[in-house]
Amino acid sequence: MRFLIKLVVICFALLVVVKICPWAEVEGPAPLIVAALLLGIFNTFVRPILIVFTLPINILTFGLFTFVINGIIIYAVSLIVPGFHLEGFFEAILTALFVSITSWLINLIIKDEKK
Repeated sequence: MRFLIKLVVICFALLVVVKICPWAEVEGPAPLIVAALLLGIFNTFVRPILIVFTLPINILTFGLFTFVINGIIIYAVSLIVPGFHLEGFFEAILTALFVSITSWLINLIIKDEKK
């Protein structure tokens, strides 16, 4: 159930970013759902491995390199999923930042409603 909630949150965050940002586009609901699912899977399995391998760089940049890691993950998802497009790698980093902020806000609202 928790994974399903996270999937819906990521899907909605991606939808918000696609509607706001001109460099991101999705060609329908199916690519959006597949992109959100892959993003959730990559964040669960690939992201921790990348963070461990880049730990020295992350320490030197006070954790800011995590944005690059998130950009790598979302750019990889855009390359894999047909129908979900980003213009370039820098735009992927910005998209990852916007998705993170949107997801954080949605999770904040969900937690407030549970209380």
